[in-house]
Amino acid sequence: MSLVGKKAPVFNAPAVINGDEIVESFSLDQYIGQKEVVFFFYPKDFTFVCPTEILAFQEKLAEFEKRGVAVVGASTDTEETHLAWLMTPKNNGGIEGVTYPLVADTSKTIASNYGVLAGDWDYDEEGNLAFTGLPIAFRGSFLIDKEGVVRHETINDLPLGRNIDEMIRLVDALQYVEKHGEVCPANWEEGKDAMKATKEGVADYLSNH
Repeated sequence: MSLVGKKAPVFNAPAVINGDEIVESFSLDQYIGQKEVVFFFYPKDFTFVCPTEILAFQEKLAEFEKRGVAVVGASTDTEETHLAWLMTPKNNGGIEGVTYPLVADTSKTIASNYGVLAGDWDYDEEGNLAFTGLPIAFRGSFLIDKEGVVRHETINDLPLGRNIDEMIRLVDALQYVEKHGEVCPANWEEGKDAMKATKEGVADYLSNH
């Protein structure tokens, strides 16, 4: 089930903030009424595609921040593993220099509530609780507005890295819609024409493009 249009699931979990500090109770609630949030899941620390994404978000962090948007990552690793990875230099496969929060979803409940867990619990023939699939998160990305409502989500399979510039474009689109009350057509980017959500508005837009 899609979360778009619904309140983002609430959680309190350990996280590493500022690249070097573990906090025991981190929540997205701190951004309600203050900032939009790009909340993304990645499969696992100390892997291959994941550091390219995490570092790419860091490289674009100033672009998100100047738009008033918080970036928060999460995986099912522990906060201690997050910290160890953050302390590992890039040339050794680490993500040293990342400053936005990384949440530790060791219970896998956050990934499950967001619909991105790559497996699930079930009972076997003997009645024992078992896990089928992989106990890690798919590459889920969620754009959450200032009211805590999910406005966009994408979920990539494990080998498929995401496009960080597309997340910025979606932030721009959401902020444009909320500021101007217009809608953003296909391939819209900041600086391009939007349109009014009426037959006349669509006709006018199409006649000029």
